[in-house]
Amino acid sequence: MFNDLCCKDKIYRNYVGGEWVKSETSKLISINSPVDGSLVGKVQAMSKEEVDYAIQNAKEAQKQWDKMPINKRATILLKAADLLDEKAEEIANIMVLEIAKDKKSAISEVNRTADYIRFSADTAKNMAGETLPGESFPGTGKGKISIVNRVSLGVVLAISPFNYPVNLSASKIAPALMAGNSVVLKPATQGSISALHLVRVFQEAGVPAGVINTITGRGSEIGDYVVGHPLVDFINFTGSTEIGLRISGITTMKPLLMELGGKDAAIVLEDADLDLAAHNIVAGAYSYSGQRCTAVKRILVIDKVADELVKKVREKVKLLKVGNPINEQVDVVPLIDDKAADYVESLILESKEKGATILEGGNREGNLIYPTLVDNVTLDMRLAWEEPFGPVLPIIRVNNVDEAISIANKSEYGLQSSVFTRDINKAFYVANKLEVGTVQINNKTERGPDHFPFSGVKASGIGTQGIRYSIEAMSRPKAIVLNIE
Repeated sequence: MFNDLCCKDKIYRNYVGGEWVKSETSKLISINSPVDGSLVGKVQAMSKEEVDYAIQNAKEAQKQWDKMPINKRATILLKAADLLDEKAEEIANIMVLEIAKDKKSAISEVNRTADYIRFSADTAKNMAGETLPGESFPGTGKGKISIVNRVSLGVVLAISPFNYPVNLSASKIAPALMAGNSVVLKPATQGSISALHLVRVFQEAGVPAGVINTITGRGSEIGDYVVGHPLVDFINFTGSTEIGLRISGITTMKPLLMELGGKDAAIVLEDADLDLAAHNIVAGAYSYSGQRCTAVKRILVIDKVADELVKKVREKVKLLKVGNPINEQVDVVPLIDDKAADYVESLILESKEKGATILEGGNREGNLIYPTLVDNVTLDMRLAWEEPFGPVLPIIRVNNVDEAISIANKSEYGLQSSVFTRDINKAFYVANKLEVGTVQINNKTERGPDHFPFSGVKASGIGTQGIRYSIEAMSRPKAIVLNIE
């Protein structure tokens, strides 16, 4: 099915102007599996001139796409969703190899993405404009009426991460297309093969040539150039806070939607259901080895119940399955590369040197870090503040709820937090004081459902995602004023 996307030499092409093309640079980037180092494929290292063409082509194609009625755009996206469901296992197999995601989670990601696309199409069809009477404002008569509709922005640059290469690409593409924009997709290098297969699905569904174009290449060569390109009208980025800060520093007068890092806390109060808390914390911290911005990244527990909670969490950590996702269903998989593993290991070792207690794990085989639980973490340790993006969970014991809130809020990040308590008043007391985009009550931190607003404050992001919110972010209100008297 993908003969034009890739050939027998495992060299993947980019989709530009309705065709799968090779770069004239003849430079290739090898994508090796985090599981065993085997070659998954090679992608093109595009030049700045090729980037120029891809963006210019998208700019021209957008003009016609914007003229297409919303109901027809929706029909194409609904077909893409159906195709994606049909190809779920095939694409999931690629994800297992390319990013070391277990098969069940990979299939779930593809199916969830199909649902996301459907919901985007339906939401856009049902978004209405408004009319505003001028007479509501003092000194204005009945003769002024404002007709307000949403219009497209132009070319959306979508930059997706490695950890959800299908879902977090589509969550940018689908709302952008429904708003009437064209999209230039630049996926993370590791994850780009999976993302290219997603684009092929949109092609098969009938998205016109040029409305989605792809760019692959080395960030050091084209990264700054792409985000600073004058023909890009909007940037939607998911990735590290470090890169997000760099992008926001390069762009000028360009709207941004960014999902960045997090140091999501699970706050456990003395009246919490500890079995419920332990179950959610372990599931939230260790699935896909914690390589998620919404992973539970620290426990802040009232000292009175800390020993009991730690015992329950530890029992569950011991039951986690570790290994090769190609051969079996596992919870903890190899990290995306050795650099990521080096970083996680450095956080664990530093905390141990400063007196923390390694209750479970702490050991490493290649880029596989075993699920690690660290007790007695103090605020002078990097593990208390830095985002590991790996399977390590620090436990910070606190005296009271206000101390927990204070520590949570001192983080540079503000994505999500959880609070576990049986007292609804305490739950809202904590939730109202936490400086984050979302507070989960008696649940792990997590993204979704996808129509909920999803945002971060401080170093965790700019703007609000969630299907309707994303469509609104990638469009703008335009007013036409009738003067009838």
